[in-house]
Amino acid sequence: MRANQACLTDVAYVAEAPSAQAAGLVWRVGGAMSGGGRTRGNGLRVLDRPFTVAAPSGARSRDRLFLSSTDEEVLRLVGRHLGQLARADLAARIRLGNVKAAGARRTERKRALTRHSSSRWAGAITRSSEDQYQLALRCLYDQQAGLRRSVRKITARLAAPCGQRLNGVRGYADEAERQSKQRRLQILGARLVEVEARISSGRPTVVVGGRQLLKQRHRLADVDLTVEEWQERWDAARLFLTADGESGAPHGNYTVTADPDCGAVAIALPEPLRHLANAPCGRYRLSCTVTFHHRREEWLDRITANKAVRYDIVHDPHRDRWYLDASWSATPVRPPAPEDLARAGARLLGVDINADHLAACVVDAHGNPVGQPFTLSTDLSGPASRRDGQLRAAITELLTVAVEHGCSGVAIENLDFAEARAIGRETMGRGRRGKRFRRTVAGMPTAKFRERLRGIAHHRGLIVVAVDPAYTSRWGGRHWQNPLQQQARITVTRHHCASLAIGRRALGHGLRRRPDVTRRRPEDRLGRATGQAVPRPGAPGTADPPRMPGTPHTGGKTRVHRRDQLALSLPFKTVRKAAGSGRFEAI
Repeated sequence: MRANQACLTDVAYVAEAPSAQAAGLVWRVGGAMSGGGRTRGNGLRVLDRPFTVAAPSGARSRDRLFLSSTDEEVLRLVGRHLGQLARADLAARIRLGNVKAAGARRTERKRALTRHSSSRWAGAITRSSEDQYQLALRCLYDQQAGLRRSVRKITARLAAPCGQRLNGVRGYADEAERQSKQRRLQILGARLVEVEARISSGRPTVVVGGRQLLKQRHRLADVDLTVEEWQERWDAARLFLTADGESGAPHGNYTVTADPDCGAVAIALPEPLRHLANAPCGRYRLSCTVTFHHRREEWLDRITANKAVRYDIVHDPHRDRWYLDASWSATPVRPPAPEDLARAGARLLGVDINADHLAACVVDAHGNPVGQPFTLSTDLSGPASRRDGQLRAAITELLTVAVEHGCSGVAIENLDFAEARAIGRETMGRGRRGKRFRRTVAGMPTAKFRERLRGIAHHRGLIVVAVDPAYTSRWGGRHWQNPLQQQARITVTRHHCASLAIGRRALGHGLRRRPDVTRRRPEDRLGRATGQAVPRPGAPGTADPPRMPGTPHTGGKTRVHRRDQLALSLPFKTVRKAAGSGRFEAI
């Protein structure tokens, strides 16, 4: 898809983010980013180099818990008690501000929490508080960057007169729009001052349970909730039932243990709730069992080897169900660089992401299209669970096609509409049309698609390559739409051409086709020229309707154009003049 704005990767893929590097979420395989939003002397952007997206750094599996009424009551008591301790510890961590690890006083906080829970519960609480604090701080930095972009853009447009341009910047249409933008600039400036003050103090605001759910309390009629239903969701969101894994502990976790033989689940109770224990050593054993059908073999391998496995007990009040989530870290594997894929002669499936569909095309090692491009519709309407299911189904079908065509991976655009969402009101049109276009851009699941794709592709043995999205639709449509249409039975769109351009860029080829080369003799045509793809002409007589002898040829796919370069050498014959006649015969 076409993206003229600077491509800003999000936190999970930014090489400069130390937390992402430490978590193993990204490798800049194939070189560092080179261009960003800089431009050359001719006005074109300096393109970023393609890179291989890292494989998932962990795995997760979920199983349902069929609890009795006693089990539910015990889990609620434990979750509320630990949740209260977790909120108090998070508040203490925020009061310390943005300090180094030594100044966070984690040992002192953990020692204070151990008296009211246990050493392992206290360790999980302090670790969770630190992660929540760092996430809130990163969100503040992202909000600051977005507000600065908006203020900068509006200020530049306010400097230009109404209806005119100043240094290439277009002013607002009339005085009324200008005044409304001045008011908006004041509002954004006030927000920016507040955000920068929070950053300087190192004290972000965190709502345990979710700010969105908290705001719904004041408009229950709009969200179709009663006070009791809202309170149940609020209490469920503020439970803390997270047990970190520990290598060497029985079955990888001492606090929450799942038996690999019978599937029984036992929980170590906090010190004030030890009187509820129904098993030795102050533990409570649930009346149900777990199986973990998804990734069961991986889970069994870890718990039988006593490797660390983290467990989270989650309550869904909407369905009134309880779940047990098991998660563990995966062994980091360094994927091959795009240059290695090109040298190995690998095929890639180029994918262009759009609002309502995915356009894809298979590209061989020389940058030529293989087969016909295709389109997958993605109906991303409805609740979040339905949208996620539709996205997973589309990704599964994409990877199935990639495996059938012998592709080594999938090439996608490194899209991020952070800047477009921040200054979209100033750059994406006005009125209803501009608002509709902004909603379309905001509804494109670029980050969700990328995360789902890299996880599913890793388990299918495929590699994901991300490329700079600049000029893929423009140059793809200009240089590849006619050649693709000549060999395809479907209507080729600019999105199909963009998918071809994405695959070529991932393999190190340019988006433009080579200009016409000098025509060679038939005996010198040993194969298709490297870097140039043209449709292979069909066999004579395959046109619809078939051409009969003596019928003048009106053009079409069966005619060999004089500029076509064939992938295989044309058969030719040596002729000589027959004796006693003016005709030639083949030998």
